Amino acid sequence: MSLETLWLGLLGLLLAGYFVLGGYDYGVQMLHPFLRAPGHGEKAERAGRNAALDAIAPFFLGNEVWLVAFAGVLFGAFPHLEGALLPGLYPLIVAILVGLVLGNAAVQLRGRADSARGRRRWDVLIVFGGALPALCWGLVLGLLLHGVPRRADGSFRIGFGEVFSPFVLGCGVTTALLFAAHGAAFVALRSDPELAVRARRLGARFVRAAGAAGLLPLLLTLFGAGASMTNRATSAIIAALFAAALAGAWWYLSQGHPVRGFAATCCATLLPVALVGAGHYPYVLISSAGAGLTIGQAVTDGATLKILSAFGVVLIPTIIAYQTWSWRAFRGRTGRRHPSYF
Repeated sequence: MSLETLWLGLLGLLLAGYFVLGGYDYGVQMLHPFLRAPGHGEKAERAGRNAALDAIAPFFLGNEVWLVAFAGVLFGAFPHLEGALLPGLYPLIVAILVGLVLGNAAVQLRGRADSARGRRRWDVLIVFGGALPALCWGLVLGLLLHGVPRRADGSFRIGFGEVFSPFVLGCGVTTALLFAAHGAAFVALRSDPELAVRARRLGARFVRAAGAAGLLPLLLTLFGAGASMTNRATSAIIAALFAAALAGAWWYLSQGHPVRGFAATCCATLLPVALVGAGHYPYVLISSAGAGLTIGQAVTDGATLKILSAFGVVLIPTIIAYQTWSWRAFRGRTGRRHPSYF
């Protein structure tokens, strides 16, 4: 295996890790108004709305490290991919960043509101800050799967028609619903039993909704108007694994197995990234009109890759070790071992 392929695998690993870890953050934010602990009165209302957020509190900002590492590898190891693709994705990238900033601020500031009206305003921003990035990440996946036109200068043109095509929109809605189900599964894993039961049921419903929404991109692909895959056999296997992960998530959440249900939603959230990488290899970017961009054209020179590898050998294990320590330190359900954070 070449050094270029190893770095492409690392790029995919970091993005898939962020989809798994940041995905449940988005999902919990989207479902925040619907996952309330029981109780009456203003104090109970304040604590109830925070119950789901407490599940993600210890990991909330730490999960963004995976996105930062992904951006670093993209800029450092694949500058030609970044230069060709990101200019056309600026509106979606800006929307993702706006959602991240507003969502992060709202989650941390909601508890400081002095009135029910103030908390409702923060609630709106919390939901918006989860839904907007989740939808936009799905749109990005849809664009990468479908392919976009390439200009004569090598850049890729992404206009209104490409973003709002039925296939890309279907991918966006499917991803948003999948992240919502993933967030519900995480709350079921982390919260007190009574809230966990409600989260499991809600997660099962969102898994079904994600599967139903995913039928549109699948049908469009079968009829030649969807994904443009280079390796069709590999793509079919990954798509089948994705369907199996959704089915497993629905079954386990419905039957009261939150650990297995969360494991299944983790698999479902990372498989679309694998579909883009393995389904298009050796291309890193597919063009809907003409030749795409291969890994050899996108990667930096060999000397730079060797220098980056020295940093990667230290950085990536550090990120994994931190995440492992964080999960171990804050294991268990909220409300028992850990106080309310927000």
